[in-house]
Amino acid sequence: MSVQYVGMDVDKQKIVLARLGSGRETKVIEHVIANTPSAVKKYFASLLGGGEVHATYEAGCFGFGLYRQLSAMGVSVVLAAPGLIPRKPADRVKTDRRDAHSLSLALRAGQLVGIYVPTQQDESVRDYLRMYEAFRGDLRICKQRILQFLLRRSLCYDGGGPWTVKHRHWLSALEFEQPRDRQTLDMYLSQMQELEAKCAEAAAEVESIAAQDCYRQQTKKLTAFKGIKTLIALSFITDIGDFRRFANARQFMAYLGLVPSEHSSGNKRRQGGITKAGNTHLRRLLVEAAWHYRSYHPSSRDLTERRRGVAAAVLSYANRAGRRLNRNYMHILLRGKRSQVAVTAVSRELAGFLWGAMTDQVA
Repeated sequence: MSVQYVGMDVDKQKIVLARLGSGRETKVIEHVIANTPSAVKKYFASLLGGGEVHATYEAGCFGFGLYRQLSAMGVSVVLAAPGLIPRKPADRVKTDRRDAHSLSLALRAGQLVGIYVPTQQDESVRDYLRMYEAFRGDLRICKQRILQFLLRRSLCYDGGGPWTVKHRHWLSALEFEQPRDRQTLDMYLSQMQELEAKCAEAAAEVESIAAQDCYRQQTKKLTAFKGIKTLIALSFITDIGDFRRFANARQFMAYLGLVPSEHSSGNKRRQGGITKAGNTHLRRLLVEAAWHYRSYHPSSRDLTERRRGVAAAVLSYANRAGRRLNRNYMHILLRGKRSQVAVTAVSRELAGFLWGAMTDQVA
């Protein structure tokens, strides 16, 4: 039975395909089809009648629809990680046809690394979480605009922190020389209240998702760690899927781009900052969580509530992690390093602890 390798360059309107046979065959058959399910089905159905078909395209902004359609048809698909596609340094010509040809050659040679494709449920939850994060970011920006507007009017609240009940009453009672200033503030406040309502609704839905059977136990494990609440826990679960696809903790750290970059040759070893490769979104969330390890109080009310019902072995593991990460943070600061460097180092080690908890390496 023959085997065919198809490289695809995908855009909104069309798909450029380059097809190679197995072995050392060099003849490339090129086609251009419309980027529609019917056109894709027609093209690959004709190929499947002649034997086994392997296909690949570069992961991007088009999601996983094409991948799922081809997989359902029986095509073996590799969704290639963009940063790991082999490229010749001297090749300065880039066209859709050449990209498709390069992908088919790399697929046949086994040089492509595929990304993890989430289930449709996980993808739906992931997009909801990112929508919630976007609303929270919009709310933060809206509040900053209000405070900056008041600062331009030389109005400063001296009754404590902002956004308390007293502060909101103070805002509603403010009087301005220009009536339009009051109108401006009211519109800002109206937008803020609308965003707060949306965030509250989304937060309740996130807690409801985390309580589902398919997410409950995993979420409980992750939220046992300080700095990891439901939003971050669900983000890791839906983005990573099965943590066991990483053979060890270092692979997981590398996936998050938290390992040091290196350029060594001969007797010289040069290490730089973190690689920042892989999943940018999860890395940002993990660094946010790592800031909580500047201190460690396992008896805090919020953390105690989150840990209710968690297995004793996981609790002991999370406490060991908390004490170690706090100690390492202080040790790095005492060596004269900046707090940002210390937090980055802590986030790298925290990633290892999370991998250990999710793969039952808690002994």
